[in-house]
Amino acid sequence: MSFSEIKLPIHETFQSTVQGEGYWTGCLVDFIRLSGCPVACPWCDTGYADPRANLPRIERPIAELLGEIKSPRVVITGGEPFIHKHLPELVQALLVADKLVSIETSGSFWQEVSPAAWITLSPKEHLNAKYPVQSQFWSRANEVKIIIETGRELDFYEKYLSTHPNLLVYLQPEWNSSSKSLPLIFQILQQKPDYRLSLQTHKYIGVQ
Repeated sequence: MSFSEIKLPIHETFQSTVQGEGYWTGCLVDFIRLSGCPVACPWCDTGYADPRANLPRIERPIAELLGEIKSPRVVITGGEPFIHKHLPELVQALLVADKLVSIETSGSFWQEVSPAAWITLSPKEHLNAKYPVQSQFWSRANEVKIIIETGRELDFYEKYLSTHPNLLVYLQPEWNSSSKSLPLIFQILQQKPDYRLSLQTHKYIGVQ
């Protein structure tokens, strides 16, 4: 099938913004937000915590998405990108178009994508045991972003992180409780100085 024939369910796209989180913070990016996620994180900021929500879902051809791209890097997010069988084709199409590709995932669903894609693993297993991180992601991920709300989240993943000491680890305060979670992160960084603080910079500067 050609890129004009392959379609993916799109929640939204937006162009020429900045990445606000993790390693690529401050870089000019486009976002492709795919529809759908079964994990249902309670603080999800895209609406997928509520299964009754009537969220945008438009089937769009990959070729049409390529025509919108304006930035050198494209972030594929969701929802949960890895639930979509045509994710590898989307990644490959972007790479062929000479774009850098990042994918944000909970790690609950695995499929092979190009090794050129940057993978941000943001595990949610501590919130929903029905959706554990697939073991391949601990070796495949380029960075791990853990949302901190209570300070106990890191304990849940320590056994995985300790066996992958070269992983970049970012701790991000849960936005709605940042006044409490940010001090907790400072405490953790005292014990884990190789870890880094990630802020949702885009929210502070008022961009998507």
